[in-house]
Amino acid sequence: MTGKEFDQQHYISFSYFLERSCGIVLGDNKQYLVRSRLLPLIKQFNYESINAYIDSIIKGNRQHQTAAIEAMTTNETLWFRDDYPFKLLENPILSQFSDKTRPLRIWSAACSSGQEAYSIAMTILNYKKQRSNSFRAGIEIVGTDISEEMLQRCRSAEYDHLAISRGLPEQFKLDFFEPADNGKLRLKLPVKALAKFKAINLLDSYTSLGKFDIIFCRNVLIYFSPEVKKKILQKIAACLQDDGVLFLGASESISGLTDKFTMVRCNPGLYYLIKPQ
Repeated sequence: MTGKEFDQQHYISFSYFLERSCGIVLGDNKQYLVRSRLLPLIKQFNYESINAYIDSIIKGNRQHQTAAIEAMTTNETLWFRDDYPFKLLENPILSQFSDKTRPLRIWSAACSSGQEAYSIAMTILNYKKQRSNSFRAGIEIVGTDISEEMLQRCRSAEYDHLAISRGLPEQFKLDFFEPADNGKLRLKLPVKALAKFKAINLLDSYTSLGKFDIIFCRNVLIYFSPEVKKKILQKIAACLQDDGVLFLGASESISGLTDKFTMVRCNPGLYYLIKPQ
């Protein structure tokens, strides 16, 4: 057996650790994914095999546990993913909140390296160009992720040209970015100032985040078991204001998981409204 291979028992043990720690369910045939994500860590921590590295995780090495969770939960992202949620946000959803006497609060859950949270910010600023008197009480976008490495990238608000090329409209690039000293592009302060970022494990409590008008929890639930999905949706519902809006991923559904939302179908796309309590 080479260092790149690992046995079924170690795969089962790692799968159990990952589900217990952050809710991700690997299933029976994701050995290739685990292998590709853990191999760089084996080199980093000077282990001879994946089996040995998993043993250190199971024995409670916190540094190795954290590194493994970050490796397994770091997902690809892009600007304005799927497009329609941001079009629906700009019209009609933002107009429903623009005259509120309280600040508009939006949560981007599992925000990865920040593209979704900042796409929301750019959408709002674009909306305000034509409606300068909207949101007088202020705007706050909260991005959360389990990975501290990802959160540091969010806070830096700097992106290389490959990341910039993935879904960002050229006009938004011109309007909202400026050159950084390291050859990357940096979001301008008016965009960056709208968002703050915090470490949150979706298995834990969200009460410290407060209430939100709009929640984006997109392409996240697909990684969890039905039981965990139900719990997450219950907690999300408790975080929404009485007129709150929820966006899920294009392939995600709440059918059979919760009765706390009403689906609003659009052309294209859909979103969910919290039912009156």
